Amino acid sequence: MMSKQFQVYGMGNALVDYEIETDRVELIELGIDKGLMTLIDSERQQVLFDAVGRRTYSRACGGSAANTIIGAQTLGANCFYSCKVANDETGLFYRDDLLAHNVCSNLAVEELPDGLTGKCLVFITPDADRTMNTFLGITSELGFSQVDIEALSNSEYLYIEGYLAGSETALTAAVETMQLAKKMNIKTSFSLSDPNMVKFCRQGLEAIIGDGVDLLFCNYDEATEFTNTNNLNDAIKILSSQSKILVITLGADGAVIVSESKRIDILGNAVNAVDTNGAGDLFAGSFLCGLTNGLNLKQCGELASFASAQLVTQFGPRLVEKKIKLVREFAEQLGLNFLNSVKLSTELD
Repeated sequence: MMSKQFQVYGMGNALVDYEIETDRVELIELGIDKGLMTLIDSERQQVLFDAVGRRTYSRACGGSAANTIIGAQTLGANCFYSCKVANDETGLFYRDDLLAHNVCSNLAVEELPDGLTGKCLVFITPDADRTMNTFLGITSELGFSQVDIEALSNSEYLYIEGYLAGSETALTAAVETMQLAKKMNIKTSFSLSDPNMVKFCRQGLEAIIGDGVDLLFCNYDEATEFTNTNNLNDAIKILSSQSKILVITLGADGAVIVSESKRIDILGNAVNAVDTNGAGDLFAGSFLCGLTNGLNLKQCGELASFASAQLVTQFGPRLVEKKIKLVREFAEQLGLNFLNSVKLSTELD
């Protein structure tokens, strides 16, 4: 039985994601760096909206950590999310969409301030790659005042996204929250988020990690960039010294988990990928859900790998109902039960 009210407390940028199908040629024509996250201003984003907005496939409340928290909540974890949106149409949509996924949040009780809510254009190319152009808007002003200390103290894990290093205000809040969680003996988890964040915001990422975290997520490119290495084994040696549990995702090749000098290789799942947006986020959310529900590390990796593989077979950052059912059946094989047709149980047999 869960001893705390929340299994995962998330903190990250609040961005409404707009998915748009495109191709490599158009990205070149628009001057967009393929496969990366690039911060842009509102004027540049409007130019892109004018060029491709009519082809928007979907929109959803997002941001990396939000995707992770919603994923964990959907698969059965009780979660809380701290973020900042403005009192505009986009912000109201974000708040309502987040709460509709049953995620508790500071947005449920706070009066929304004036300003512009952050938006992210997510370009999906035929190779299933995702390219993000992000206008942070008011989420760049995310501060410690958005942190619900009581909810944090009643959480098993804190999860912070590396994208917060892109704003000085949000970075300060992330560092303060991470330090507070450690003082309260709350387990800490962190994601490096994107190769560009590692390249341009390394000091901020290092500040958030501080003297180390309990659980660190990254992909191969982020791992090698952050450690200034060119192979997986060297990256593992460095990163495992900064985390009790290290998880490096390898795309279609699965993932590697390292804990107490023991390495666990997780196989990938062969699927026909059409959209990788949110796959890493769901991997982290599924892993955290399994970990806080008593699965061992290998089982957590298998659940996360399977769930993220199901996500990339569809468009959008959320598992559709039939995919949730598949993940539910897989999780049952690992030992998790379900309370109802939507969520995994928060108890084990």
